[in-house]
Amino acid sequence: MAIEKKPDLSDPMLRAKLAKGMGHNYYGEPAWPNDLLYVFPVVILGTIALCVGLAVLDPAMVGEPSDPFATPLEILPEWYLWPAFQILRIVPNKLLGITLMTSIPLGLMLVPFIENVNKFQNPFRRPIATTVFMFGTLVTLWLGIGAILPIDESLTLGLF
Repeated sequence: MAIEKKPDLSDPMLRAKLAKGMGHNYYGEPAWPNDLLYVFPVVILGTIALCVGLAVLDPAMVGEPSDPFATPLEILPEWYLWPAFQILRIVPNKLLGITLMTSIPLGLMLVPFIENVNKFQNPFRRPIATTVFMFGTLVTLWLGIGAILPIDESLTLGLF
């Protein structure tokens, strides 16, 4: 059930605004034709003009053409994919590597079910979930840092 606010048409200030064509949204004028016919096209055309203006003032630079047969030696994905990339680099069997990469989202789907019988939200009172989280975070950091190192130093992080 909707609650409507009826305007007080005996108010002289409101009557003066209405006489000037102002204050119409105060009493709930419908969107057609004013908003849909006049306001929306101005906003749409303004957005298009802004995009065209930005494209003219700061055009995208065209780089060298791509060559599918010349892969750079150290090609890296975006930073958030470094751990999964490192898994593929260090596992000799690529099917096992893909299986391990698939285990990442499967492990993340299990997180809500780890120690869900515990009613506490404090991480110090949920030792199993906290340990699993800390272990996963450390392994992710180890794999991510190792991904930017050469393959012979990636497992030891160059420390040994």
